[in-house]
Amino acid sequence: MPTKNNALLHRLDIRHLRYFVAVAEELHFGHAAARLNMAQPPLSQQIQQLEGLLGARLLERRPQVLLTPAGREMLDVARRILGQLDVGVGSVLEVASGGAGMVTIGFAASTLLTPLTHAIRKFRQVYPGVTVHLRELSTAEQEDALRARTIDVGVLRQLPAMLPDFDCEALLQERFVVALPPGHRLGTRKSIRVAALAGEPFVHFPPDVAPGLHAEVQRIFESAGVRPPIVQSAREWITIVGLVEAGLGVSIVPESFTRLRWGRVTYRPLAGAHQRTTIALCWDAGRAAPTAAAFVRVVKEAFRAAT
Repeated sequence: MPTKNNALLHRLDIRHLRYFVAVAEELHFGHAAARLNMAQPPLSQQIQQLEGLLGARLLERRPQVLLTPAGREMLDVARRILGQLDVGVGSVLEVASGGAGMVTIGFAASTLLTPLTHAIRKFRQVYPGVTVHLRELSTAEQEDALRARTIDVGVLRQLPAMLPDFDCEALLQERFVVALPPGHRLGTRKSIRVAALAGEPFVHFPPDVAPGLHAEVQRIFESAGVRPPIVQSAREWITIVGLVEAGLGVSIVPESFTRLRWGRVTYRPLAGAHQRTTIALCWDAGRAAPTAAAFVRVVKEAFRAAT
């Protein structure tokens, strides 16, 4: 029996089911043909062909069209199959359009102080059927994760130089500001020149966390001929700001950090420094899933609207 059923399935056409359901619901070949926008003779032939494949009579034709017991069972089966097919096709199309599925996003912690948070919220509202996995990773870790395909999209500090096979785009360029401990002697100034930081103990982050950003901060000091003593290093920006508040030293941070209401840290513009830090978006446009492409679009729109 299973062998016979398998052979039957190979010969059944989805049209057989749709045509049969129309006739079974209308109980009139003419009405069913009009509903299907086809002529009646081909419809009758298709139903006869279905009955021949099944080896069972599904309809009584005279004196009026009626379902046989096998026909009633076939109507239930056909409706279930067509319903499951419609749901399945709908799911496929939703995934293909980016409306369902999963996307894994890598992000540098400091980028959450930018329009990225709004973009994530907007994406979840517009695409509720997509599962969003967020992974906090340093810029260097994101580059490795993109190459390993363990994240779909990366939101990094600085445009990476070592991702030639990926599409990377600058979303935002930020100025740098000085972070000062409470009561610091420079805290009353409206802006601070780099030279004024000479001799100040400095809280910094190691170069392997964000090589490009580390280099930009170094250039700020080099351009002013200043070599601050680094008294403490930390891998997380929130830790750096906390250490500044604790009075261990000063730091230079992206301007978006002024949104971070952390204790009594004072932020002042950095005068005379032209260096910028870049928020970058990286993904593989050629191999990106529709969900990743949709996320990229939403992020770009959020950053454009904020500038």
